Amino acid sequence: MPRKSTGSTSSTSSTRSTRLTFAVLATGAGVFSMLQSLIAPALPTVQHALDTSQSTATWVMTAFLLSASVFTPILGRVGDLIGKKRTLVAVLVVVTLSCLLAALAPNIGVLIFARVVQGAGGALFPLSFGIIRDEFPPGEVSGSISNLSAVIAAGGGVGMVAAGPIVTALDYRWLFWLPVGVVAVTTLIAIRYVPESPNRAAGRVSWLGAVLLSAWLVALLLPLSQATRWGWGSGRTIGLFAAAVLLFALWLLTEARSRTPLIDLKIMRLPAVWTTNTAALLFGAGMYSIWSFLPGFVQTPASAGYGFGASVTSAGLLMLPMLVAMFLAGVLGGRLTPVLGARKLLTAGAALGAVACGFLTLWHDEQWQVAFVAGVFGLGIGLAFASMANLIVGSVPPEQTGAATGMNANVRTIGGSIGAALTSVLVTSSLQPSGLPYESGYTHGFALLAVLCLAAALAALLVPTTSTEQPLRAARTAADPSPAQPETATRT
Repeated sequence: MPRKSTGSTSSTSSTRSTRLTFAVLATGAGVFSMLQSLIAPALPTVQHALDTSQSTATWVMTAFLLSASVFTPILGRVGDLIGKKRTLVAVLVVVTLSCLLAALAPNIGVLIFARVVQGAGGALFPLSFGIIRDEFPPGEVSGSISNLSAVIAAGGGVGMVAAGPIVTALDYRWLFWLPVGVVAVTTLIAIRYVPESPNRAAGRVSWLGAVLLSAWLVALLLPLSQATRWGWGSGRTIGLFAAAVLLFALWLLTEARSRTPLIDLKIMRLPAVWTTNTAALLFGAGMYSIWSFLPGFVQTPASAGYGFGASVTSAGLLMLPMLVAMFLAGVLGGRLTPVLGARKLLTAGAALGAVACGFLTLWHDEQWQVAFVAGVFGLGIGLAFASMANLIVGSVPPEQTGAATGMNANVRTIGGSIGAALTSVLVTSSLQPSGLPYESGYTHGFALLAVLCLAAALAALLVPTTSTEQPLRAARTAADPSPAQPETATRT
């Protein structure tokens, strides 16, 4: 009888520890996701408060995007090598300090620098997925990854919804003051309660690979984000695109020849990985573009022949159905993955995105239509985020989890930059005398996003069905443990 009591106590303690670890990971990743979108609606306020130009103020977003793209896969790999908890805590400290610096920034230069440092927080995504895979019971891995993905997706929605009320009631600096306290407390809890993952990759960081990866990402993303101002045919734009192609080829050659590559190209060529990344690229193009252009559409004065003249706060409230739907669909995805498989959920998520954009192309005259579209697209984002993470985690070795999920997040970002750039070309190709886009520009842009999301659904159909069976095997293992499971073999 005493043995039975001890076992029950141990099980309860283990469950409590797992829940606390998940709370820490979800808080850190959720806050960073919120920081991605929180500042965008407040850029005009920042521009006025710091007495700078609009083009300079946009670097608050651009610098963050470039930095996160560089840091996410590199620090994900570092976590695989030296320990995911150690790297997680270091990243949380950096995010705390960078938010503090941003809140105190006396000028736009310091704020942009703070946002560059803040981009290191992108590594929280792959590190969190890796810790869940290493530390959670096999039967809980799939559901926990889906729940964390739901938090990450919803975090971006919280940023869009909360920015207006925070700036109106307080000040734009509170967009950074609030995360300072939350992330600082999260860091302390992580130091005390998050366990160090036992799985370590062999080798060392390939710094040449890291430099080349950083170089081609910046050379690609910078002109994509600035081409509307520089001009698509300008020397800077064309030159950077050419440099991106050359640096990408050099990076591939270097990684292929390296004994300890930063990103193992053999892993990237796995059928489940490259097909999931292709779907992520296309769906990311639609998702980030909706986040970028739908608020602008509803804020357009009705005198332009469309739009509702909504304030920043009202535009955020119209996005609220998207936020709620993202979270609910992500959590639901965790329950459905063992039953339906992650491939079907990714296909369904991308298809819902296509339906939402198609609806928006034809019907956008009433606010309820926009709110409805936001909710449908939110369902798609929640399902897609949860399934992409599960497909990658279930297809790569434990010691490659950080690098592989980091690259998947990066691919979404690259897709988002491409989608936003293409949509911007369509929206701004023809302007009214007032300087506002014609309605047809938005209509063509939304139609493009529908096509991109549909292409993502078709790419998801190419994901091998065998890769979606891992979560189901993990769930069965929880009920009937087997020594053949590689997950449990590597645990200590």
